[in-house]
Amino acid sequence: MILEESIKKELVFKTSRNSGPGGQHVNKTSSRVEAVFDLINSKVLDDEQKELLRFKLESHIDSKGLIHVVSSEHRSQLRNKSAAILKMIDLIRTGLIKPKKRKVSKPSKSAIERRLKQKKLTSQKKQNRKGGFD
Repeated sequence: MILEESIKKELVFKTSRNSGPGGQHVNKTSSRVEAVFDLINSKVLDDEQKELLRFKLESHIDSKGLIHVVSSEHRSQLRNKSAAILKMIDLIRTGLIKPKKRKVSKPSKSAIERRLKQKKLTSQKKQNRKGGFD
C-alpha cells in the first residue's frame, strides 16, 4: 500500500485526444491518458527492484528507462487517469514478484518402470513389422 502511494507521486501524466467512444465529444477533449514512470530515477524502488523490473518489463520500457501505460477506455479523462494508475501499479506489482527457483527432482521408480515397459512394447511392435517381406 505504501509502495503504491509512492509510485502515484512519481507518475507523470500526458493527455491527448482519444479515438474511442464519445461521438463529437472525442474531437473536443483530451480524454486519453498516458502514465509515465521513470524507472531509472525512481526514489521508491531500490537497485535490486529496478533491475528485476528492467528484466521482466523490458517490452514496456523505452530507451530512456521510462515505463509507459496508456488508458483510453472511458470518455472521462479522470476515469482514464484512474485506470492508467491502476494499470501501472498492477504492472509494477507483478513485475516485482520474484520467480521461484526450480527444484530438480528425479522420476519415481514406477515412472521409470512404465517408461521402460512402453519402450519395450514399442520396440517389440517394430521388430514384428520387420520379418514378413521375403
